[in-house]
Amino acid sequence: MVSIHQNPIVRLTESAGEHPFVFASAFNSGRSEAVEAVYEPNAVLIAQPGAPASGAQRAAGNQRLLDLGLPIRLTPRHVYEVDDLALLIVDWVIEGTDADGSEVRVEGTATDVARRGEDGRWRYVIDNPFGTA
Repeated sequence: MVSIHQNPIVRLTESAGEHPFVFASAFNSGRSEAVEAVYEPNAVLIAQPGAPASGAQRAAGNQRLLDLGLPIRLTPRHVYEVDDLALLIVDWVIEGTDADGSEVRVEGTATDVARRGEDGRWRYVIDNPFGTA
């Protein structure tokens, strides 16, 4: 049984392997504050190769994908956990028809690092959605 913590923004989990699904739920809510809640405060997002971003830039990187208005689907490939760190390899896709009627497909294999906080819940420290970029 997975223990999930409820807060007003997002449901965080005590299982590293469930954290990608927490992200997907936050993303699919369409709420940027929900997406931000799955990260540690100083976490980085590598939305573009070689350009790690944190804070407002991290939020802006995620917002570009949220603005597509389409849900994300994901499949965890590997979860490697040691102590309070986890390496998560996750296949993901955002696809559908945008507001202009154009077909959209954005996909990748994320290489992410999450850390268990003092509260026992997992949050991203490094989110690299395109894996090797």
